[in-house]
Amino acid sequence: MAIRNIREIGDEVLTKRCKEVKEMTPRTRELIEDMLETMYEAAGVGLAACQVGVLKRVVVIDTTGEDPHILINPRIVESSGEQTGQEGCLSVPGKTGVVTRPSYVKVAALDADMKPFELEGTELLARAICHELDHLDGHMYVEKVEGELMDAVYDEEDEE
Repeated sequence: MAIRNIREIGDEVLTKRCKEVKEMTPRTRELIEDMLETMYEAAGVGLAACQVGVLKRVVVIDTTGEDPHILINPRIVESSGEQTGQEGCLSVPGKTGVVTRPSYVKVAALDADMKPFELEGTELLARAICHELDHLDGHMYVEKVEGELMDAVYDEEDEE
């Protein structure tokens, strides 16, 4: 496992649509492990493969620090409600912005063994799913920010 460099806003790879994963390979397994390690090292709650320079439809999310979700070829199949709140991104360091997202989403994806499953999320998990899936299509949260980006203020206890 290795910590990979997180690409930052302005890097062209973040504007490209990621390709579907057709089969699980040793390289893709290594990518997933590296993405988890990179996300935890950066104190993030989600990371898309394009953020480490790989154009594959792979996302890792962990909103609790104890329950990582690996989503391969994910797609939102249901969403409802609305939540508006602060959002940040490991590819836009030191900044946050107000974004409105669904308060509930259901996503269909493949797990690390390429088996289909569904994941339902509310509040932060729903926000993270939407945020990371946007990355897979070459979009970033800054496109949805209501108002201006602000400098992020982190409490020492809350390093997300």
